[in-house]
Amino acid sequence: MYENNFPKKRFQITLDFVKKHLKDNETILDLGVPNPFSKILVQNGYDVENTSGEDLDDDFSKVEVFKGDAVTAFEIFEHMVAPYNVLKAIPCEKLFVSVPLKLWFAPAYRNKNDIRDQHYHEFEPWQLDYVLEKAGWEIQDSVKFTNPVKKIGIRPLLRKFTDRYYLVYCTRKK
Repeated sequence: MYENNFPKKRFQITLDFVKKHLKDNETILDLGVPNPFSKILVQNGYDVENTSGEDLDDDFSKVEVFKGDAVTAFEIFEHMVAPYNVLKAIPCEKLFVSVPLKLWFAPAYRNKNDIRDQHYHEFEPWQLDYVLEKAGWEIQDSVKFTNPVKKIGIRPLLRKFTDRYYLVYCTRKK
């Protein structure tokens, strides 16, 4: 189902998690440009539209007018300065979010050549929980998982048993 360079484990865990909480004919707004995982969602029966690469810290107009069933934000909030604003603007009742967790043994990802390809935040679970709750969301389910890499060294060894991703399913508070 995946090409060789795709993160198979992360994609499979995320797909299984979405399938657990969302019927395969529901409409999703995936925050971010079309990507390999949004294509996997389409292949699994979901009707997916994406945002267009706009800076979601400043322009969440496409989010505000979305009329579908769920919003997904997979590995997007770590690139934003203020995810709270877009979280408040989401009009539907279901939300899926995944973020990279802060690792005590590695600095946050930074690409000095591309300001948009870096992590402003790497979260501790409580930080994501806090911003979700403050924006009006209630976490219904969550999972943490590792992201081993095929390298040799202390950091790759630590990645084998240290959770790297946090994935949540939320519903709008009543």
